Amino acid sequence: MVLAPVLFVLMGISNGFWGGQFADRPLLAIGSAAVMAALAIVVYVTFVRFVERRPVSELARAPLARELGGGLLGGAGLYTLCVLILMVLGVYRVDGINPFLLILPSIAMAISSSVFEELLHRGVIFRNLEELAGSWIALLVSALIFGLRHLGNPEGTLIGALAITVEAGLLLAALFILTRRLWLSIGFHMGWNFVQSGIYSGSVSGAFEQPGLSKSTLEGPEFLTGGSFGMEGSVVAFGLCTLAGLVALHRAARRGNLVPWTFKLR
Repeated sequence: MVLAPVLFVLMGISNGFWGGQFADRPLLAIGSAAVMAALAIVVYVTFVRFVERRPVSELARAPLARELGGGLLGGAGLYTLCVLILMVLGVYRVDGINPFLLILPSIAMAISSSVFEELLHRGVIFRNLEELAGSWIALLVSALIFGLRHLGNPEGTLIGALAITVEAGLLLAALFILTRRLWLSIGFHMGWNFVQSGIYSGSVSGAFEQPGLSKSTLEGPEFLTGGSFGMEGSVVAFGLCTLAGLVALHRAARRGNLVPWTFKLR
């Protein structure tokens, strides 16, 4: 777990660049987020190769384009499905289109959040716990850590954090177990966060809220809208993401990718 605090510090530095120093210069924000994300991957790979002394199979390059692209489409598509359901329910309404350049800040946010959080929560926390105690304990503990971390967001709520624990903690870990690589979960995380803010102008887990491409109105009961926390706090997102996570977990189990419960000290 030595790698976790290093990645956490790098994530804080990255956030300081794209969300602080370059907040009003979106192209520099995107560049800084991409550079810091690449640095985090280099640090991760170097640590695994020279400290853990094993191949970095979870970041294998051959399936990168296919799995990252599939994840991007999956995350964007599932969020769009949530929006369509809310439109049918009369909760979400598009009133117009904003200037295209307003999507740029969301690109920086999506790059940084997806790469750093997946390296940290699935690449380090889940993987190490799984080696120690098996897939089920690792899934439970890593999902709880992932969800409760969101309590520290400016608009973080207990309901939102608990919802993320189940819906995202389960789904993102299941995608990792399914492929035994990080690209699919990184892509899904990135695609979801980008369209949430950059296309549909929603709040991302109570931490990032800026106008995106659509001039939209989200009004209705908080259990449908997610309130100030964003779509992750909605029962619609909770239901769809949890279902997707269970399907991915079932497929992973059929492939024999689940590690049975164990406990071993290294």
